[in-house]
Amino acid sequence: MRRHRSSLGTLLHHVHVSGPLSRAALAERMGVNRSTILGLTAELAAAGLVREEPPSGTTGAGRPSFVVLPESRRFWVLAFDVAVDRLTAARVGLGGLVLDRRDVARSRAGADLDTVVRELATMGRELVAAAPPDSVAAGVGAAYCGMIRPGDGMVRYGPEMGWVDQAFGAELERALGLGLPVAVGNEAHLGALAEYARGAGVGSPDLIYLHGDVGVGGGILVGGKLLGGESGYGAEVGHMLVNPVGGRPCLCGSAGCLEAETGEHAILAAAGRPEMSGREAVRAVIRDAEAGHLAEAAAMAGIGDWLGIGVANLINLFNPGVVIFGGVLREVYAVAAPEVAARIAQHAMPVSRERAKLRLSGLADDATLLGAADRGFAALLADPLQHDFSS
Repeated sequence: MRRHRSSLGTLLHHVHVSGPLSRAALAERMGVNRSTILGLTAELAAAGLVREEPPSGTTGAGRPSFVVLPESRRFWVLAFDVAVDRLTAARVGLGGLVLDRRDVARSRAGADLDTVVRELATMGRELVAAAPPDSVAAGVGAAYCGMIRPGDGMVRYGPEMGWVDQAFGAELERALGLGLPVAVGNEAHLGALAEYARGAGVGSPDLIYLHGDVGVGGGILVGGKLLGGESGYGAEVGHMLVNPVGGRPCLCGSAGCLEAETGEHAILAAAGRPEMSGREAVRAVIRDAEAGHLAEAAAMAGIGDWLGIGVANLINLFNPGVVIFGGVLREVYAVAAPEVAARIAQHAMPVSRERAKLRLSGLADDATLLGAADRGFAALLADPLQHDFSS
């Protein structure tokens, strides 16, 4: 029975991350015969989790292999993304389809757990109220810009807002009142998993995802598995030392960290705009650099140097197949790619870098949100028949 349920979960997971798949494709992926796929699909369809349709545009002789699709509008999760200066809530359907969403600004007002929870719960209740009455809430997932204790969603440390040991997951679960646990993860960790599942990292089980918000976060996959470390706080690449002599001070208490040299504060200071803040201010610098403004172009070249040193270190350490730039780093890398490439050529070992590809996030600003959604779907995908959804 356990093995059978595992097979159901495996099939549902393939449809969830890859979208419509034929019975033949599923049989090949799972290494089973088509009659087994037919039986598994029938059970999932009876539970309302998937449906089957003839492939569109089929011509020629022979009976076509039916296509299995996720029931995205019937089964969904609430997904939340907590960044330094914005909050996002969404209803995300099975298959990763964003069905509905809300976005609000977050003021940089220090330890604001109560405010964040209240805003997210309000948006979450609005999303639930707007959902079709015959649809099913399968879980809740949240991404937070800080170090998260596995298991209970405690934010151990969020440097930009001064969060230390804040019971984010428990408080959000209580405020939502849905009777569903809130599965919380570090935003860059979840972004790495999302990019591997359905973004720029598909097919690359050894990858590094770098996420730029105000600071820099990282998620590292080794053999398709998240590198969490002893306590779940691994891959804090933003606090890797890149400039030990005269480095900029970092909120972690050190100086010369990767995020101190490449994050929002560094970019705006290098461009002569230290009094400004926010993603739009950073984007304005990048636009001016792309337009050929000398001061901004020089600033971004310097940022690219430090980013390239950090990436070279990561390539030497982990020999990734792909390095993905997400969040604001998508735009930073787009304008500073020559400097990043030059530093990698200078500092990364040839045998480690020869197959490493540098890519922009395939999911753009939704990488962390979709990673949070997948965290919410985890229980359903592990055991699709844990509840009776047929009624």
